[in-house]
Amino acid sequence: MGKEYSITPVAVPPVETQYRRIATAIPHPDSVPTLERLRKFEPISMRGQPPIVWDKAEDIFVFDKHGNRWLDWSSGVLVTNAGHGVPEVRQAIIDQVNSGLLHNYVFPSEERGALAELLASVAPDGLDKVFLLTTGSEATECAIKLARTHGIKAGGKAKIGIVGYTRGFHGRTLGSQQAGGMAGQKAWIVNEDPAILNAPFPDGYWTEDTSFDTFLNTLAERGMGPENIAGVMMETYQGVGPDFAPVEYVRKLAAWCKEHNVVLIFDEVQAGFGRTGKFWAFEHYGVTPDLICCGKGISSSLPLSAVLGREHIMDQYAPGSMTSTHTGNPVCCAAAMASITKIIREDLTGNAARLEPVLLAGLKAIQAKHPGVIGHVSASGLVGGMQTVKPNSKEPDHDLAHRIIELCFQRGLLLFAPVGAWGQTVKIAPPLTIPLEAMQEGLAVLAQATDDAVAEL
Repeated sequence: MGKEYSITPVAVPPVETQYRRIATAIPHPDSVPTLERLRKFEPISMRGQPPIVWDKAEDIFVFDKHGNRWLDWSSGVLVTNAGHGVPEVRQAIIDQVNSGLLHNYVFPSEERGALAELLASVAPDGLDKVFLLTTGSEATECAIKLARTHGIKAGGKAKIGIVGYTRGFHGRTLGSQQAGGMAGQKAWIVNEDPAILNAPFPDGYWTEDTSFDTFLNTLAERGMGPENIAGVMMETYQGVGPDFAPVEYVRKLAAWCKEHNVVLIFDEVQAGFGRTGKFWAFEHYGVTPDLICCGKGISSSLPLSAVLGREHIMDQYAPGSMTSTHTGNPVCCAAAMASITKIIREDLTGNAARLEPVLLAGLKAIQAKHPGVIGHVSASGLVGGMQTVKPNSKEPDHDLAHRIIELCFQRGLLLFAPVGAWGQTVKIAPPLTIPLEAMQEGLAVLAQATDDAVAEL
């Protein structure tokens, strides 16, 4: 994995539909200087996305300056749940900027208070405290710290273990990256924390054994028991799929955590705010965590994240000892208030639920046509994935996923670069405002692109 797309313009057939327009070579020749400038001044790690220089984005569309319009299936990496640049969010940002308050550190503000109250109101009963941050990594790092502090108080310095999952992703800071279980993401870590371990994620495809015994066996193999574990952090669905754990597994996990005074953390950074057809994705399991980490779709725009949790866990630190420079930035808070209000008012969660069968059926149809190379498909609400493999094997095929996405963006359907532990997943995540007809058109493009990419093998 880690290939980048060529920035040499390619002549492609024109496209003109209700939802897509391709009228030039891709990328447009006039956008190449910008792409070259980015390559010159940014690190290599910033490369890899389709070479589309965004000019503006509105609702379900992304535009360049040259007359091209893409149907967006990225949501800017699952951020724009309420749509790109929707009027309500833009106006809220403008009004807040014009109010004169752009930054206030952790000095009190009405904006932060209003958002904290709103988030508490949409959280399950008992999760009444809200800590606003900036990034998903900040939120997951904070949750690890809270869990360990709670563990030490409950069981002494031996109770500091954090259990994450193989193929998981919780961010790119040191603790969050170790809690995630992607080998490539951890390869450079030389001071690995021995009290952070990864259990097999019971997705049923890459890990065929979905019993809760796999969790218990992981602890036993590391010589650890519940007296050593402070917290368990699980992506509500693994973003590399999306892959869900079995309901029975998660319910046993929740019961185990409760029995042993272990903090249960659900990472909802990309799963929350209606994405899966439930406001919180953990609702699919019928359990309530002790801490929720969220972000991305919280604002549909500006950088903001949060940790929501139980009072006795959230209130462990003295005044001034758990803060962040940009916590609850008033402009970001205004955007979040508008975005969450729109999601609720327009039942965008319901739209995601109603379109799930369409998305899943489309992916299964592609898999049925190419069973030898489309190893696994899944969807929940408006997040879906198609995992590519070498012919008639379980060996991930990054090149095939990469090519499918290239053919899609050349035809006016925009996805982000392949994801997954091996870069094998073509991931679908449109704004929750997408109508049925646009979903159907996008699936037709994806199906044809897959046909053409497979024919090249």
